[in-house]
Amino acid sequence: MRQLPMIEEKFDEIFAELEKEVMEILSDQSLDKRQTNLWMKPLSSTKQILANALESIRMVDRLAREESEKD
Repeated sequence: MRQLPMIEEKFDEIFAELEKEVMEILSDQSLDKRQTNLWMKPLSSTKQILANALESIRMVDRLAREESEKD
């Protein structure tokens, strides 16, 4: 899959944006612990979902390469 490096780059950009949001939340002194956790949960869930999606894309790419090598 020739698009894999581009896809990985886009995922890295998204991960970097999520990290920036996390740092903003953690540095927001106006939020108490409960509020911080409420803001963090969706971000951590999103990151995990995206990480799983990227791993699936990599697996499909690997399988496609293995299949094309057989031919």
